[in-house]
Amino acid sequence: MLIDSTKIADFCQVLRDGGQKVVFTNGCFDILHAGHVRYLNKARSFGDCLVLGLNSDASVRGLKGPNRPINNEQDRAEVVGALGCVDYVVIFDEPTAEALIAKVHPDVYVKGGDYTIETLPEGQIVQKYGGKVELVQLVEGRSTTNVINKIQAGAEQ
Repeated sequence: MLIDSTKIADFCQVLRDGGQKVVFTNGCFDILHAGHVRYLNKARSFGDCLVLGLNSDASVRGLKGPNRPINNEQDRAEVVGALGCVDYVVIFDEPTAEALIAKVHPDVYVKGGDYTIETLPEGQIVQKYGGKVELVQLVEGRSTTNVINKIQAGAEQ
């Protein structure tokens, strides 16, 4: 279910008041692949409800370059939202999820193992209020960039 970013704070508070452990992760999730699915299933295992912060199209362009995203934010939200492990999707415009995390106030923040807590400003925010940060090992060789490169290599032959 897609939730508006202006309503997410109240929404997550209702979940916590109901005794649910809120887990949050974020990313572009441009071309969904097995690495994403495994990562999101693992993220969901840390609590009762997984909220996924999805980078907006403008945010993805800023992070990945002018040719990205491949799929627009509404399509990406629909695809990740259809996964059984993802409970709620919220789209954000900033390059990092710091402002969104301040609203969601997750019990657990999950990010890929290619980060460290020291390099994650979001993780530092979560730790300051007593939340937990979980770094999940990513599946080697599985990335949207790799998928795009394979497609481009095939097109060039």
